Amino acid sequence: MIFKVLYQQKGKEVPVRENTDKLYYEAENERQVRKDLDDRDINIEYIQPLEGNHLAYEQASEDFKVENA
Repeated sequence: MIFKVLYQQKGKEVPVRENTDKLYYEAENERQVRKDLDDRDINIEYIQPLEGNHLAYEQASEDFKVENA
């Protein structure tokens, strides 16, 4: 499954909406996403599973690039 991860670049700072970045990650579940990204110094705000029309919409974006373990 593909997940959209919204995060802040600096893991120890207070989140600011304007500084939110996103990445797409392929994993079995949300727990695996958190575990795999744990070594990065980022502050994960939200992990959203992408399916159906929502996945198709995100895939149409030029920023769509899936990472995986």
